[in-house]
Amino acid sequence: MTVLKIPYAERVSANKLEMASLFDQLPYHMIDQVSWNTFPYKPEAFFKIAYTHEAILLHYEVKEKYLRINSFQSNDPVYEDSCVEFFISFKDGLYYNFEFNAIGVGLIGYGTSEKSSRERLSNSVIERVKSFSEIATNVEREGVNWKLSLYIPFEVFDRDHIESLKGIKATANFYKCGDLLPEPHFVSWKPIQAPEPNFHLPDFFGEIEFTE
Repeated sequence: MTVLKIPYAERVSANKLEMASLFDQLPYHMIDQVSWNTFPYKPEAFFKIAYTHEAILLHYEVKEKYLRINSFQSNDPVYEDSCVEFFISFKDGLYYNFEFNAIGVGLIGYGTSEKSSRERLSNSVIERVKSFSEIATNVEREGVNWKLSLYIPFEVFDRDHIESLKGIKATANFYKCGDLLPEPHFVSWKPIQAPEPNFHLPDFFGEIEFTE
């Protein structure tokens, strides 16, 4: 299995221009795996990722037919909107789910794949994630283009008390979804083997490594 190497970036803060300058230099990774034939629609989506001494920096770009934004408070059901997601596990069986709609409203949880036992992080913790979004009508065809950049400080991983990620190996998956859009879709970076849409399956996360 190919390991996603996540580069280290120095002197990049939670600043839109600094982050944009960094992302311009990074490769993109496609979110293009449709694992359920009953939901064939596949928006164009990719992500870029890096990290610093205090945060993970994540950037998404999406082109899709429809835009839905109906969640405006932390821990609202943003997955029903035009949504991108990042799940990461530092320990076997336990992982964080980061879910954000196109305007940067977030939902973050932690626990096992048993959804009933998962915990939502508090709104005050979720709001430590800094988001920067751009939304534009797609002039080439029907639909919208949108971008979302996230600055995820280590303190958000409050079950792991991370001080540095240098050299750390983990597993993760990256997603684009929209449960209540006119064409619901469930697209991932790594494919998932399950009878129905379910992102909460860490057995299908891919390997990642924070390079030194």
